[in-house]
Amino acid sequence: MRLFVVAGEASGDLHGANLLRAITALQPACIFEGFGGERMAAAGMKVLRGLDHLAFMGFTEVVKNLPTVMRNFSIAKQAVTERRPDALLLIDYPGFNLRLAKWAKKQGIPVLYYIAPQVWAWKESRIKGMRQNIDRLMVILPFEQEYFAKHGMEVDFVGHPLLDTMGNGAEADALVPRPSSLVPSVALLPGSREQEVKKMLPAMLAVRAQFPEYRFVIGKAPGLDEGFYRKLMPGNDAEIFTEGTQALLKMADAALVTSGTATLETALLGVPQLVCYRGSTISVMLARKLIKVPYIALVNLILGREAVKELIQDDLNPENLSRQLRTLLASEHTSERIQSELFAVLGGAGASERAAQIVVRFVQSRN
Repeated sequence: MRLFVVAGEASGDLHGANLLRAITALQPACIFEGFGGERMAAAGMKVLRGLDHLAFMGFTEVVKNLPTVMRNFSIAKQAVTERRPDALLLIDYPGFNLRLAKWAKKQGIPVLYYIAPQVWAWKESRIKGMRQNIDRLMVILPFEQEYFAKHGMEVDFVGHPLLDTMGNGAEADALVPRPSSLVPSVALLPGSREQEVKKMLPAMLAVRAQFPEYRFVIGKAPGLDEGFYRKLMPGNDAEIFTEGTQALLKMADAALVTSGTATLETALLGVPQLVCYRGSTISVMLARKLIKVPYIALVNLILGREAVKELIQDDLNPENLSRQLRTLLASEHTSERIQSELFAVLGGAGASERAAQIVVRFVQSRN
């Protein structure tokens, strides 16, 4: 069995690696080749293009890097044409992957898609192409199964892969009170891509002087070096944590988190958080015209209310951030209630194994 796999961001690399390991457990001789990061390489994939050539966010950033995007597409087409994999396995990263799916279907290559594009939030016009070009869709949010099935797609809800990253018994372990660090700390998760870190980290660090009793600790993203972070720090003296997001969150009293999957990870670990986002003016103007949902944080979308506070664009300023963080640090039990609700909605671990079974059965049925 041979699969061509594409993940273009750090979260896709993480969840893709777990999925590849689960597929290997079922099919030890499976060959993986494609685009991804260090985690997918460690899981046995031959990486043709790394995350440093893939992770662009926002309209203006994609346009600016269009030659690289086109080069990536050419590399993928050539590799797929030469190797003729049994299927494409596409993980999130919709701007690139939906286009690749369309091309692959014209070549007669089956397409499986794991972690659906959030077309229920914006760009619902993509649904028609998804229905035509994706043979099997594996979704990770409970409401997505009904949504995509309503639009005529073959879809399975497999659970959220974040629960797989928390180890066995994640639900029980996470609900145990977190050990307090000796020195109170605030975790800063400014994103996984250079463009967003450049915007978010200075905004987060702007309130540091107002909380002298707390350590401010930055979670380093895979693929970004420490020197990059140091250039964005006044005085170059903030701490950088390199041992992974979950380890950092487990010792944190609160977190400032850039909108994305990290908001859900933070909530599942029971850590109080503020969700922060600031993009380019053009990207945010376009988003506000096109996005159809009332929140940007996954936690709030899943629970259907503003369970965690969102500070977006102009609202993300030192005065608001300082006031909201002080309130957050003084609050009690709210994060534990949010955590319990999320586990009830998302269910248990095993998304990677369930998705792997679907992939293997699908490919075997075609051979």
